[in-house]
Amino acid sequence: MKRALVTGGSGDIGKAICITLAKNDHHVFVHANANAAKAEVVVKEIRDGGGCADVITFDVTDHHACERALGALCEQGAIDILVNNAGISIDAPMAGMSYETWTNVIDVSLNGFFNVTRPLLMPMIKKRSGGRIINVSSVIGLTGHRGQANYAAAKGGLHSATKTLALELASRNITVNAVAPGIIDAGMALGKFDPELIKKVVPMQRAGTAFEVSSLVGFLASEDSSYITGQVISVNGGLA
Repeated sequence: MKRALVTGGSGDIGKAICITLAKNDHHVFVHANANAAKAEVVVKEIRDGGGCADVITFDVTDHHACERALGALCEQGAIDILVNNAGISIDAPMAGMSYETWTNVIDVSLNGFFNVTRPLLMPMIKKRSGGRIINVSSVIGLTGHRGQANYAAAKGGLHSATKTLALELASRNITVNAVAPGIIDAGMALGKFDPELIKKVVPMQRAGTAFEVSSLVGFLASEDSSYITGQVISVNGGLA
Protein backbone atom coordinates (compact mmCIF):
# COMPACT_ATOMS: atom_id res chain seq x y z
CA MET A 1 0.00 0.00 0.00
CA LYS A 2 1.46 3.34 -1.05
CA ARG A 3 1.66 6.22 1.40
CA ALA A 4 0.13 9.54 0.37
CA LEU A 5 0.31 12.93 2.08
CA VAL A 6 -2.25 15.63 1.25
CA THR A 7 -1.59 19.09 2.68
CA GLY A 8 -4.68 21.14 3.39
CA GLY A 9 -6.57 17.88 3.56
CA SER A 10 -9.31 19.24 5.80
CA GLY A 11 -10.75 21.63 3.18
CA ASP A 12 -13.35 20.74 0.55
CA ILE A 13 -10.96 20.00 -2.31
CA GLY A 14 -8.41 18.45 0.03
CA LYS A 15 -11.07 16.16 1.49
CA ALA A 16 -12.14 15.03 -1.98
CA ILE A 17 -8.50 14.29 -2.87
CA CYS A 18 -7.99 12.32 0.34
CA ILE A 19 -11.11 10.24 -0.26
CA THR A 20 -10.15 9.56 -3.87
CA LEU A 21 -6.64 8.43 -2.94
CA ALA A 22 -7.99 6.24 -0.14
CA LYS A 23 -10.43 4.60 -2.56
CA ASN A 24 -7.43 3.84 -4.76
CA ASP A 25 -5.97 1.78 -1.88
CA HIS A 26 -3.44 4.31 -0.60
CA HIS A 27 -2.74 5.03 3.07
CA VAL A 28 -3.57 8.73 3.28
CA PHE A 29 -2.09 11.20 5.75
CA VAL A 30 -4.60 14.04 6.03
CA HIS A 31 -2.73 17.22 6.89
CA ALA A 32 -4.16 20.14 8.81
CA ASN A 33 -2.85 23.05 10.79
CA ALA A 34 -5.64 25.03 12.45
CA ASN A 35 -8.41 22.62 11.42
CA ALA A 36 -7.26 19.37 13.00
CA ALA A 37 -10.83 18.53 14.06
CA LYS A 38 -11.99 18.74 10.45
CA ALA A 39 -9.12 16.48 9.41
CA GLU A 40 -10.25 13.94 11.99
CA VAL A 41 -13.70 13.96 10.36
CA VAL A 42 -12.09 13.23 6.97
CA VAL A 43 -10.07 10.37 8.49
CA LYS A 44 -13.19 8.91 10.12
CA GLU A 45 -15.07 9.01 6.81
CA ILE A 46 -12.21 7.22 5.06
CA ARG A 47 -11.93 4.58 7.78
CA ASP A 48 -15.70 4.06 7.87
CA GLY A 49 -15.48 3.34 4.15
CA GLY A 50 -12.80 0.72 4.68
CA GLY A 51 -9.80 2.89 3.85
CA CYS A 52 -6.61 3.73 5.74
CA ALA A 53 -5.91 7.26 6.95
CA ASP A 54 -4.30 9.26 9.74
CA VAL A 55 -4.13 12.93 10.70
CA ILE A 56 -0.86 14.84 10.65
CA THR A 57 -0.61 18.43 11.89
CA PHE A 58 2.02 21.08 11.24
CA ASP A 59 2.32 24.62 9.86
CA VAL A 60 3.49 24.55 6.24
CA THR A 61 4.96 28.05 6.62
CA ASP A 62 7.30 26.91 9.41
CA HIS A 63 10.19 25.03 7.81
CA HIS A 64 11.47 23.76 11.18
CA ALA A 65 8.04 22.32 12.02
CA CYS A 66 7.89 20.70 8.59
CA GLU A 67 11.33 19.15 9.04
CA ARG A 68 10.36 17.67 12.40
CA ALA A 69 6.94 16.35 11.39
CA LEU A 70 8.00 14.98 8.03
CA GLY A 71 11.22 13.52 9.38
CA ALA A 72 9.21 11.54 11.91
CA LEU A 73 6.74 10.50 9.22
CA CYS A 74 9.51 9.22 6.94
CA GLU A 75 10.99 7.13 9.74
CA GLN A 76 8.00 4.85 9.14
CA GLY A 77 8.61 4.83 5.37
CA ALA A 78 8.92 7.21 2.46
CA ILE A 79 5.94 9.12 1.12
CA ASP A 80 5.11 7.81 -2.36
CA ILE A 81 2.49 10.40 -3.31
CA LEU A 82 2.60 14.04 -2.24
CA VAL A 83 -0.27 16.41 -2.98
CA ASN A 84 0.57 20.01 -2.15
CA ASN A 85 -2.93 21.38 -1.74
CA ALA A 86 -2.53 23.88 1.13
CA GLY A 87 -3.23 27.44 0.07
CA ILE A 88 -4.97 30.66 1.07
CA SER A 89 -6.19 33.79 -0.68
CA ILE A 90 -6.36 37.28 0.79
CA ASP A 91 -7.49 39.67 -1.93
CA ALA A 92 -6.68 43.35 -2.35
CA PRO A 93 -5.61 45.65 -5.20
CA MET A 94 -1.82 45.89 -5.13
CA ALA A 95 -1.94 49.65 -4.55
CA GLY A 96 -3.68 48.95 -1.23
CA MET A 97 -2.12 45.59 -0.44
CA SER A 98 -0.18 45.34 2.82
CA TYR A 99 3.16 43.59 3.08
CA GLU A 100 1.54 41.04 5.39
CA THR A 101 -1.21 40.30 2.88
CA TRP A 102 1.40 39.70 0.19
CA THR A 103 3.70 37.53 2.28
CA ASN A 104 1.01 35.48 4.03
CA VAL A 105 -0.32 34.16 0.72
CA ILE A 106 3.18 33.53 -0.68
CA ASP A 107 4.23 31.79 2.54
CA VAL A 108 1.41 29.23 2.44
CA SER A 109 1.03 28.58 -1.27
CA LEU A 110 4.64 28.82 -2.49
CA ASN A 111 7.02 28.62 0.47
CA GLY A 112 4.78 25.91 1.90
CA PHE A 113 5.36 23.87 -1.26
CA PHE A 114 9.12 24.07 -0.68
CA ASN A 115 8.93 23.45 3.06
CA VAL A 116 6.88 20.27 2.61
CA THR A 117 8.37 18.89 -0.60
CA ARG A 118 12.09 19.20 0.06
CA PRO A 119 12.25 16.96 3.19
CA LEU A 120 10.34 14.23 1.35
CA LEU A 121 12.51 14.11 -1.77
CA MET A 122 15.53 12.09 -0.61
CA PRO A 123 13.43 9.39 1.09
CA MET A 124 11.31 9.18 -2.08
CA ILE A 125 14.43 8.96 -4.28
CA LYS A 126 16.19 6.42 -2.06
CA LYS A 127 13.17 4.11 -2.12
CA ARG A 128 13.85 3.62 -5.86
CA SER A 129 10.23 2.88 -6.69
CA GLY A 130 9.31 6.19 -8.31
CA GLY A 131 6.84 8.65 -6.89
CA ARG A 132 4.22 11.27 -7.60
CA ILE A 133 4.18 14.95 -6.67
CA ILE A 134 1.01 16.85 -7.54
CA ASN A 135 0.67 20.56 -6.85
CA VAL A 136 -2.81 22.05 -6.66
CA SER A 137 -2.68 25.46 -8.29
CA SER A 138 -5.33 27.71 -9.86
CA VAL A 139 -6.40 29.20 -13.15
CA ILE A 140 -5.36 32.52 -11.57
CA GLY A 141 -1.74 31.42 -11.85
CA LEU A 142 -2.23 31.19 -15.62
CA THR A 143 -4.41 34.22 -16.33
CA GLY A 144 -4.04 36.60 -13.39
CA HIS A 145 -6.99 38.37 -11.81
CA ARG A 146 -7.66 41.82 -10.41
CA GLY A 147 -7.02 42.04 -6.69
CA GLN A 148 -5.08 38.79 -6.58
CA ALA A 149 -1.49 39.71 -7.47
CA ASN A 150 -0.23 37.82 -4.41
CA TYR A 151 -2.23 34.68 -5.21
CA ALA A 152 -1.32 34.82 -8.91
CA ALA A 153 2.37 35.24 -8.05
CA ALA A 154 2.28 32.27 -5.68
CA LYS A 155 0.51 29.99 -8.15
CA GLY A 156 2.57 31.19 -11.13
CA GLY A 157 5.72 30.47 -9.13
CA LEU A 158 4.33 27.05 -8.30
CA HIS A 159 3.93 26.32 -12.02
CA SER A 160 7.56 27.17 -12.73
CA ALA A 161 8.75 25.17 -9.74
CA THR A 162 6.66 22.21 -10.93
CA LYS A 163 8.31 22.22 -14.36
CA THR A 164 11.81 22.57 -12.90
CA LEU A 165 11.39 19.86 -10.27
CA ALA A 166 9.94 17.55 -12.94
CA LEU A 167 13.19 17.90 -14.90
CA GLU A 168 15.28 17.20 -11.82
CA LEU A 169 13.36 14.05 -10.89
CA ALA A 170 12.45 12.57 -14.28
CA SER A 171 15.38 10.11 -14.31
CA ARG A 172 14.23 8.85 -10.89
CA ASN A 173 10.79 7.89 -12.25
CA ILE A 174 9.20 10.56 -10.07
CA THR A 175 6.63 12.69 -11.86
CA VAL A 176 5.76 16.25 -10.89
CA ASN A 177 2.62 17.93 -12.21
CA ALA A 178 0.25 20.75 -11.31
CA VAL A 179 -3.54 20.83 -11.41
CA ALA A 180 -5.07 24.24 -12.02
CA PRO A 181 -8.78 24.37 -11.11
CA GLY A 182 -11.02 27.09 -12.46
CA ILE A 183 -14.31 28.00 -10.77
CA ILE A 184 -14.98 25.14 -8.37
CA ASP A 185 -18.02 25.13 -6.11
CA ALA A 186 -15.97 24.31 -3.05
CA GLY A 187 -13.48 25.74 -0.60
CA MET A 188 -12.51 29.40 -1.02
CA ALA A 189 -14.80 29.83 -4.05
CA LEU A 190 -17.90 28.30 -2.45
CA GLY A 191 -20.88 30.59 -3.05
CA LYS A 192 -18.73 33.49 -4.30
CA PHE A 193 -19.80 33.38 -7.94
CA ASP A 194 -23.17 34.37 -9.35
CA PRO A 195 -24.62 31.41 -11.33
CA GLU A 196 -25.56 33.73 -14.19
CA LEU A 197 -22.01 35.06 -14.38
CA ILE A 198 -20.68 31.49 -14.46
CA LYS A 199 -22.95 30.74 -17.43
CA LYS A 200 -21.48 33.72 -19.26
CA VAL A 201 -17.77 33.11 -18.62
CA VAL A 202 -17.50 29.31 -18.43
CA PRO A 203 -18.19 27.50 -21.73
CA MET A 204 -19.67 24.51 -19.86
CA GLN A 205 -21.96 27.01 -18.06
CA ARG A 206 -21.43 25.61 -14.58
CA ALA A 207 -18.92 25.45 -11.77
CA GLY A 208 -16.82 22.35 -11.30
CA THR A 209 -16.92 20.06 -8.29
CA ALA A 210 -14.24 19.08 -5.82
CA PHE A 211 -14.42 15.48 -7.01
CA GLU A 212 -13.81 16.55 -10.61
CA VAL A 213 -10.53 18.00 -9.35
CA SER A 214 -9.72 14.99 -7.20
CA SER A 215 -10.36 12.60 -10.10
CA LEU A 216 -7.54 14.22 -12.04
CA VAL A 217 -5.30 14.14 -8.99
CA GLY A 218 -6.11 10.45 -8.56
CA PHE A 219 -5.12 9.77 -12.17
CA LEU A 220 -1.85 11.70 -11.84
CA ALA A 221 -1.09 9.71 -8.70
CA SER A 222 -1.61 6.41 -10.53
CA GLU A 223 0.71 4.24 -12.61
CA ASP A 224 -1.38 5.12 -15.67
CA SER A 225 0.16 8.61 -15.66
CA SER A 226 3.79 7.43 -15.61
CA TYR A 227 4.77 9.32 -18.82
CA ILE A 228 3.16 12.63 -17.81
CA THR A 229 5.41 15.07 -15.99
CA GLY A 230 6.13 18.79 -15.88
CA GLN A 231 2.57 19.66 -16.90
CA VAL A 232 0.06 22.23 -15.65
CA ILE A 233 -3.36 20.72 -16.35
CA SER A 234 -6.47 22.86 -16.07
CA VAL A 235 -9.83 21.70 -14.71
CA ASN A 236 -11.97 24.65 -15.73
CA GLY A 237 -14.88 23.75 -17.99
CA GLY A 238 -13.21 25.39 -21.00
CA LEU A 239 -12.53 28.71 -19.26
CA ALA A 240 -9.96 30.61 -21.33
